[in-house]
Amino acid sequence: MTSDTSAAGASARREYDRRRAKDEQRTREQWGRLGGLAVALTPERRSTRAWSIGAVGEEKVGQALDALASDSIRVLHDRRIPGSRANIDHIVITPGAVWVIDAKRYAERRPELRVEGGIIRPRTESLIVGGRDQTRLIDGVLGQSARVCAAIPGNPIRSALCFVDADWPLFGGAFSVRGVEVLWRARLADRILATASGAVDVDAVAAAAETRFRPSV
Repeated sequence: MTSDTSAAGASARREYDRRRAKDEQRTREQWGRLGGLAVALTPERRSTRAWSIGAVGEEKVGQALDALASDSIRVLHDRRIPGSRANIDHIVITPGAVWVIDAKRYAERRPELRVEGGIIRPRTESLIVGGRDQTRLIDGVLGQSARVCAAIPGNPIRSALCFVDADWPLFGGAFSVRGVEVLWRARLADRILATASGAVDVDAVAAAAETRFRPSV
């Protein structure tokens, strides 16, 4: 079962609603009596739309994780990082690991691993999405994982970046970058279930995580 009291994607959805309302208010003020018509005809700002896209990604991953929830697998969504405006999309506690999961929705773009160096130069791993370097996403997940590790020390931490609606190849596709697993929802579920045995005190760790990382309300 899940003990979470925050819905997946809730904070992203609230931010989208806030930005959309602000955009509409600005348009109405600019156009006066024609404000309603202007709002209907004005395309949504890309920066505003991005929050809706992100919320959908978090919601879809959240649904997949909720399907795994049981007495031995606890699922937390949309958790605020103390002292920061950032949040952790999903935390999953199993007997074998504590998972820190970031959800991204990059429709029809393919995630790929780029490896450079390794013989003369130091080996470097990069995340490429749709031909663009998005390694900053890996840095973000690792930062979140470090915060979780500090809050509940002594437990194995696993990190994952889950892409929704991406252009995954028919065979293979999943990989890791600097220890962060990059995959899709079904593969993520399989990886989590593979850690269904171990020495983690699920109830105690879930309680500590809930106390340290409060819902983003």
